[in-house]
Amino acid sequence: MTEDRERYELRDLPLERLRRRSSAKWTSFPPDVLPAFVAEMDFPLARPVKEALVEAIDVDDTGYSNATDSDLASAFAGFAARHWDWTVDPEQVTATTDVVGGLRALLDLVTGPLEGVIINPPVYFPFFSIIPEVGSEIVEVPIDPEGRLDLPAIEEAFRAGARAMILCNPHNPAGTVASRSDLERLAEAAAEADAWVLADEIHAPLTLPGATHVPFLSVSEAARECGICVTSASKAFNIAGLGCAVIVTASDRAARVVSRLPAGATHPGHLGVIASRAAFKHGDNWLDQVVGQLDFNRSFLADLLADRLPGATYQAPEAGYLAWIDARDLGLGPDPSIPILDEARVAVSSGPGFGREGAGYFRLNIGTSPNLIEAAVMSIAEIT
Repeated sequence: MTEDRERYELRDLPLERLRRRSSAKWTSFPPDVLPAFVAEMDFPLARPVKEALVEAIDVDDTGYSNATDSDLASAFAGFAARHWDWTVDPEQVTATTDVVGGLRALLDLVTGPLEGVIINPPVYFPFFSIIPEVGSEIVEVPIDPEGRLDLPAIEEAFRAGARAMILCNPHNPAGTVASRSDLERLAEAAAEADAWVLADEIHAPLTLPGATHVPFLSVSEAARECGICVTSASKAFNIAGLGCAVIVTASDRAARVVSRLPAGATHPGHLGVIASRAAFKHGDNWLDQVVGQLDFNRSFLADLLADRLPGATYQAPEAGYLAWIDARDLGLGPDPSIPILDEARVAVSSGPGFGREGAGYFRLNIGTSPNLIEAAVMSIAEIT
């Protein structure tokens, strides 16, 4: 595979070309709707990822994945060392189907019937379904108005008997990145309660300038004993449809839990493994350019909202490409996504879908060209 020195076109993304895609983003709504909802970027694939997939197709390499693929584990360990100065033991990296599936399978192992699992709404909506699916109880500890963890309330929830917490860091939809001190305090609280922290760090590779992602398992011995990380190249490299993620541990105790996962939870898609391996090994050039574009896009959106939707409140994300917008002063009702779709013909994510704290909010995907961000905002402005 050639070294990737390519300059990618990230600002001129013709809508007619994007509409040739058949993913959920581009086929869930009629063609007069501009989609800006699902967490899927519009940027072209990284050349090393595309080359790896083309080579696999060329040799008809579309069978089952090797569930013990050590190359994937080593590729992730190298990526973690370069990006977060995090030393990962490849022997403690286990492939899984996707982050949500991995979290659900782990919940089956670390919680029991009716035991509490903490989440921090407004938060990624599948968490609200996978917890009751395994027979556990949702314990809601909302983030504070700045999008930060409410550590005193989390500590109290652990003292009250919660057996686990799903940590969404960077947070979706708030886009905030937890500090090292907050993560250390969280680890101590979980360890004292003999509880687990399942860290969803899927957006970590897209941490933007001005913020620093700290892997939960890197902060302390307590975190390593009580924590399990689930992450993926899927969001950062736009390969979610290929089905691959990794579960990472940093202690024998946590590794024993992962060793009990059912076989179905440890067989990712073969093309997903191939693409993820290429992304982790050779995708840094592409990722650097995408992070730079997202940094521009978040400031561009702030200016657009100030000019065209001054009633909206927006805290620029510290990571990722999902903008969490407070529209309560725009007169669009408790779920702004409904009139935005019906009247503005823009599909955004429903704020209440992330929990009751999301009433009056919507989530806008800015992982696209400035022109399409502007088109979305201008259309929404016309109905306010």
